[in-house]
Amino acid sequence: MLPFYVIGHKNPDTDAICSAIGYAALLRAVGEEPKAIAARCGEISSRTKWVLERAGLDAPLLLTDVRVNAGMICHRKVIKVTLSDTFLTAYQRMLAAEIRCVPVEDDEGNLFGILHYFNLLKLLLPAHTEGLSVRTIHVSLAKLADTLHAQSLGAMLPSPEFEEDVILLVGASSQATVEKRLKQAIADGNIGKFLVICGDRPIVQRYAIDHGARALLVTGDNPVSGDILAYAARKGVVVLTCHQDTATASTLIRCSRTVRHVMERKFMTLSVNEPISRLRKSLAAIDQDLFPVVEHTGGKMVGVIAKSDLVDPPRIRIALVDHNEYAQAVNGVEEAEITEVIDHHRLAGDLVSREPIRYLNEPVGSTCTLVGRKFFHRGLLPAPSVAMCLCAGIVSDTLCLTSPTTTILDREMLTWLSGVAGVDPQKFTDEFFAVGSLIASGTPDEILNADRKEFTEQGLSVSISQVEERDLVGFAARREDLEAALKELFERQHYDLAVLAVTDVALHHSMILAIGQDSILEKLPFERIDATLFHAPGVVSRKRQIFPAVCEAIQHSR
Repeated sequence: MLPFYVIGHKNPDTDAICSAIGYAALLRAVGEEPKAIAARCGEISSRTKWVLERAGLDAPLLLTDVRVNAGMICHRKVIKVTLSDTFLTAYQRMLAAEIRCVPVEDDEGNLFGILHYFNLLKLLLPAHTEGLSVRTIHVSLAKLADTLHAQSLGAMLPSPEFEEDVILLVGASSQATVEKRLKQAIADGNIGKFLVICGDRPIVQRYAIDHGARALLVTGDNPVSGDILAYAARKGVVVLTCHQDTATASTLIRCSRTVRHVMERKFMTLSVNEPISRLRKSLAAIDQDLFPVVEHTGGKMVGVIAKSDLVDPPRIRIALVDHNEYAQAVNGVEEAEITEVIDHHRLAGDLVSREPIRYLNEPVGSTCTLVGRKFFHRGLLPAPSVAMCLCAGIVSDTLCLTSPTTTILDREMLTWLSGVAGVDPQKFTDEFFAVGSLIASGTPDEILNADRKEFTEQGLSVSISQVEERDLVGFAARREDLEAALKELFERQHYDLAVLAVTDVALHHSMILAIGQDSILEKLPFERIDATLFHAPGVVSRKRQIFPAVCEAIQHSR
């Protein structure tokens, strides 16, 4: 089965990371998704790292794409053959597995070719129906002996890797006819290629050795006298004995030829990272039934995919937390199966599903509040480490219950969860916001992307970044660099408006840099200091204050 992920938005903040950790833990605890995995689709901030270190938890799995790829759905238990396998070996494996196509590897495990069921017919049936070609096969005598489970009694067999042309002569005719054919072979100069097949006919056995045949096969478990064996050894003639009758042995000899001669060398392989959605289109016109899936580096085969596997491939199942818009979600979300959404932001309207899903969206200060309530309503205590993460999500998003987004439920859940985690909310908040200032030490790119969300409002593309600081002492010195980076982001992503809010969580106000259409900037309801800088007293919440102000400015600018 494909994994189940709980994942927050791009450029994840503490609430996105911690709500994913909390909800994945809940799903595992109640048995709804025993293997639920907390994931993230971006790097985590220094404050979030501090929370995880204090809680003793690893960062969620970094997941940059949730499209199903070839490596996820390929068949890992592969029925395959090697270059040196015989027709009989390949046929028996394909018959037992009820398949018509297998990959071929060399002795080192490197992918070498593709063997189709119909390719085997070339080993079994001659291409021509007249002349010596009908009775000539290219075979290893050692492989022939293995196929027949024959015993070698005369001259030494060559190595299994040595293959040669062998002309079959069934010695079932009269002794005179057999001798005549052997003499003709001498005249033709190919007696050294003849394999004489006979049963309990000592004279025919001796004729084969007398005339210098390559090998003698005695069928039906018939004995070969000691003097004939000694004579064969002196003459360098291979003598084999088998229990099959002559007719059966003659058929099975053709089954001892190796697949290396008929496999297909020109074939298409797939990389493990190749998205299935792309393959469904590209493979439709390819005349190939089985596609080996190989490692991204090294080219080793990890599995195989048949065209039938692409008809209705499975999708990765995910639960979204702290967002409900495709623009903010992990790449490939359109091809995933969204089973649930837990969020506290506005509805964007672009999320769709094949089947009904659970959807929880409430106007609270933090997604972690909603996750905490799910634990509470089920009568479950989260592990102290998980409870600490949920506390961190609440205090970060509500500024320890001082943000205008704070609700009674946020207060109740923080009180309950802090008791479970064994932390003092105010002290925990002070320690949380005291962790590394991005304005003091972060690069412009880190500052812009630490907590950035994209929105579409009335057809316009908007980016709003927010950084929370204990004071804004260092902002003036960084303003020029931040403005240049914001402008570069605005132009590169073709936004209509790009905003950076640097929020003082102690004094509850923000300095806002904005790059965009002048008509929109003029309508922003903040104190304008110059062309791109605004002061916003009392403004601390992107969700409740900054984004609504941007939406209003866009509407009034039309």
